[in-house]
Amino acid sequence: MGMSNESLQSIIQGFIKITDVTDSENPSVLVDKKNAIHFENMSQALAYNLANKKTNFLYEMHFGNGGTAVDPTGVINYLPANVNTQNSNLYNPTFYKIIDDTSDLNTDPIRNNMTIRHVPGTVYTDILVTCLMNYGEPAGQFAFDNSTQTDGTFVFDELGLRGWSSAGPGTGKLLTHVVFHPIQKSLNRLIQIDYTVRIQTLTNLTNQV
Repeated sequence: MGMSNESLQSIIQGFIKITDVTDSENPSVLVDKKNAIHFENMSQALAYNLANKKTNFLYEMHFGNGGTAVDPTGVINYLPANVNTQNSNLYNPTFYKIIDDTSDLNTDPIRNNMTIRHVPGTVYTDILVTCLMNYGEPAGQFAFDNSTQTDGTFVFDELGLRGWSSAGPGTGKLLTHVVFHPIQKSLNRLIQIDYTVRIQTLTNLTNQV
């Protein structure tokens, strides 16, 4: 008697690129690195959406300034990604933007949105999240990026994607988190974030007799 045993593995990866696009002809990449996935919360998000339950889907990009600490000698110490419990959050969230371009609360869906990218024949699909921090965002920031503070309200060193929740904006589960060197957002800077979530399946088919 023959028996077919198929083992299906799913791998989710995250990649982030933060670029200063103030000068569109000479963009400057500030951060380019992998980010951590909250695998428990992401597994629930995938299950809910495969079952068409319309909850916990990618909805917001959150910014914070609690991911690093700078000692008196100027050395930056990075905290680990906060992805261990269901109620995980950024260390110190300060600002967020809705990146679901189908939401009525998204005030600029042309520049804050999600697109699906897939090449036929491959076993992975990318969700590209694009978010633009415009000149006036967030409100109350300094005019120029010359602050000597590394932990100010508008100095960001962590980002995360959160899901949608019926409880309202800012209440969904944390799905990804990344910590990086401090970046100051000021009125004279236009900063774009390209956040890729890659969902990949690896199939290993074996036959047992």
